[in-house]
Parts: sequence; C-alpha cells; structure tokens
Amino acid sequence: MNVMDSVDLRSDTVTWPTPAMRAAMASAEVGDDVWGDDPTVKRLERMAAERAGMEAALFVPSGTMGNLIAALVHCNRGDEIILGDKCHTYIWEAGGASTLGSIAMHPVPNLPDGTLPLSAIEAAIRPDNPHFPRTRAIFLENTQNSCGGVAIPPVYFAQVREMADRHGLAVHLDGARIFNAAVALGCPITEFTRYVDSVMFCLSKGLCAPVGSMLCGTEEFIYHARRWRKALGGGMRQVGVIAAAGIVALEEMVDRLAEDHRHARILAETLAGLPGVIIDLDTVQTNIVYFQLSESVPLEPQELVSRLESEYRVRIGWMKEREFRLVTHYWITPEKVEQAVRAFRAVLGQV
Repeated sequence: MNVMDSVDLRSDTVTWPTPAMRAAMASAEVGDDVWGDDPTVKRLERMAAERAGMEAALFVPSGTMGNLIAALVHCNRGDEIILGDKCHTYIWEAGGASTLGSIAMHPVPNLPDGTLPLSAIEAAIRPDNPHFPRTRAIFLENTQNSCGGVAIPPVYFAQVREMADRHGLAVHLDGARIFNAAVALGCPITEFTRYVDSVMFCLSKGLCAPVGSMLCGTEEFIYHARRWRKALGGGMRQVGVIAAAGIVALEEMVDRLAEDHRHARILAETLAGLPGVIIDLDTVQTNIVYFQLSESVPLEPQELVSRLESEYRVRIGWMKEREFRLVTHYWITPEKVEQAVRAFRAVLGQV
C-alpha cells in the first residue's frame, strides 16, 4: 500500500514531517546537545518553556521518557504516584516508573469525562505510616486518550492543585495532546499548566514533528531531569536536526488542530448513523474517536480492519475485542475524510 494514498487513522503518531519541517531540518544549525552546544535545541526549549509558562524545558525523545523522568524527579524509591486507571502512564508505558524507579503506582478510576474523582484522590493519599509507601505526586492527563480524547477544563486542575497543596504533593500533567485540549476549549495551555509542577507535551502527534517531546518545569526540576535523561540513554548529540521540526510544530501547527477536531466529528457522526455501531458522541471533543461493534454485526473485528484496508485503503486502530479507535491529524485531509466515510458506509452500511 502506498502510504500517500492510504487513509491512516490508527494514530496521530503516524504523521510524517511537513515540507516546512523538512526544509528546517535540512538547514538546522546544530551542535552537541549533551555538551549544551546545540543552538536549535536551546531555542526549542526556550519556546516550549514560554508556551507552558514554566521556567525551563528539556527536549526528550518521547512522551513516555518525559513522563518517566517526571516520576523519577518527583519521587524516590519506594514512593507512590496517584494516577488514573485509564491513563497512558499506567497502561501504555511498560510500567517504567515501577520497573526503573521502584515507584509504586496507585490507580484510581477515571470517570467518563477523563477526570479522577477528587474524593478518590483524597482517599488514595497515604497517611504517615511506616507500613505504607509515601504519596509524592498526582499524575493527570489532558486530553484523556482512553476516555475518548476528552478535554478536561482548567477548573478541575485548580481543584487538584488545591488538594495537592494541602498534602504537600507534586502534580505532573501528561499533556501529550495538551494543545488539542487547549484548542477544543479555546484557551492557552497555561490555563492548565499554571496548576501543575511539571508538564510533558508531544511534538510528534498532532503537531506533526517526526520525533520528540518537551518536559517543562522549574529550573531546578529541569536540572534533575537532564541528569535522568542521560541515565536513561536519552542524551542525544546533533539533535538540532529534529528539534528544528519541533520549532515549526510550535510556530505553525497548533491553531490548525481545530481542523482535525472537525474531521473527527464528521467521522463520528457518520459512524453513529450506521447499524450496529456503538459510539458516544459526547466524548468526541478533539481528534480521537472510539467506537464499538455490537454483537449483532456479523463481522469479526479483524475482518472489519482487513476489509477497510484491502478494499478501501483505510487503516484504523483495533484496540480490544470489538472496540476501535480513529485519530485524525494533519495528513487526514477533507478528501481523505470523505474516502473514509465512503469506506465505512460500504462495509458497515449493509451488514
């Protein structure tokens, strides 16, 4: 399959660099970043910190590493993080905080709107007792991927901040798609980040850069984060060639995320009108669409995936059992949205 002709809705991680990014990468001024000599990385880090309203930032290879470093800075061995049972750090990051940091993860249930019940967070905070691990941090996520890409409003972060301050806890935000949340709610990302101690956001999802995420916090936090990045093997050399794409991402790719959200809505409303499709349109707030096939649909999940790809060049994410995910992005143009709509109607419209 020619990737340029396909409609790849498996994730926004499948994006490739824009022409402007490729040009910036080709002409990037570079140096040895581990020695602090790469001017392009330094510029990107300054831009990221300013966007997040933080003192400093660190360029890391992935969002997973960014979240792991945050855990390692905020916690010591034997400490504990409170986080959602559907959050990316808990489900999709190989248990890194526990495996590499000996940090316990205490999950509480995510509500359908992506939040963690404040009462559940409060109940999960450990008392000072030698039998228990020490609670050190609360990890939040926005947008909340597994809850349908919902955007959690700033008022919730203010409530968690107040609780964290009462108990002396740090708050970290997995903001892999924080710009999607900000665009959906019509506010700058500082409306969220003002309530957290650290934030990670990805450049390589909806912002379309080929590699990289940013970890932001205080100068002291980033000082310790840089050491952990080195220990984890994330110290890179002439990395300005990819940081240059991240600069273009922040300068050119944020405001256009609203287009991805519109395309996701079109796909969701199309699916909602097809027989046997179970979908909650209220959760389709950004660029992610989850749907299920009811047992009445005489298609096995693999058959749906296979037919869409082989007959219509449309690729979708198969999550579990009869649940699927679609994610729109820069390369899902209006023409490709229409191609996907025709494919879904052809495969599911007559079953």
